[in-house]
Amino acid sequence: MTGPDAPAPGARSPRVTHLAWGRLEVEGHEGAYRDAKLWPGGSRAWDWDETGTRHVPGIQPADVEEVVRHGARRVILSRGMQRRLRVRDETLDWLEERGVVAEVLPTREAVERYNDLAGREPVGAVLHSTC
Repeated sequence: MTGPDAPAPGARSPRVTHLAWGRLEVEGHEGAYRDAKLWPGGSRAWDWDETGTRHVPGIQPADVEEVVRHGARRVILSRGMQRRLRVRDETLDWLEERGVVAEVLPTREAVERYNDLAGREPVGAVLHSTC
């Protein structure tokens, strides 16, 4: 991948350093996120209003596109602390069509899995820190 969204050569996915209800702290970012998108070399707040995301029907392709564009070859999708956030089938299909591995987990497990992979492969995440 080349272009403005390409990760810097050797870019590592930033680790989540703290998780609590409504709060995610990510290395390289000052302050905290409520919900976040992470990818090799960066992160930003995940604003559901940008794409009209709601708990049902859930995470949509537009929510993961940026993470993939930034070089993630595996994407961890969190369902929230209480598993209330769904993931649309079309999102999983979209990722599969691009050769990106998707894992769907409750938020605590999603953060653990993401952090485990962050130093080893180009992984991204879409994380919801509440319900």
